[in-house]
Amino acid sequence: MDQPQPTAVAPAAGQTALAPATQEFLKALGSPTRQRIMMLFSQGAELSVGEVAEHAGISQATASQQLTLLRRGRIVTSRREGKTVYYRADRDGAVSALAELQSYLMTCC
Repeated sequence: MDQPQPTAVAPAAGQTALAPATQEFLKALGSPTRQRIMMLFSQGAELSVGEVAEHAGISQATASQQLTLLRRGRIVTSRREGKTVYYRADRDGAVSALAELQSYLMTCC
């Protein structure tokens, strides 16, 4: 005998969605390429776009696009030194997004 399929439940009245910044955080983590790039920043590493491209095996243009999405998601932060932009993990941004996500999940689930 077939089991009934669960039906979608609409959010409760007054329930809010995740903040746009947290939605960007989740989008940024949704790509295997960006996940691979994030691992380059372990142990406090700070890398230029060129270094990210070289280590990740992607073009500089692709690395730049991926780093922009990671920066929007508050997963990396950047600083400029002359003409070079250096990126590193944004621990505070990630912790903030994860805290909101945890709170949201505790409320909705």
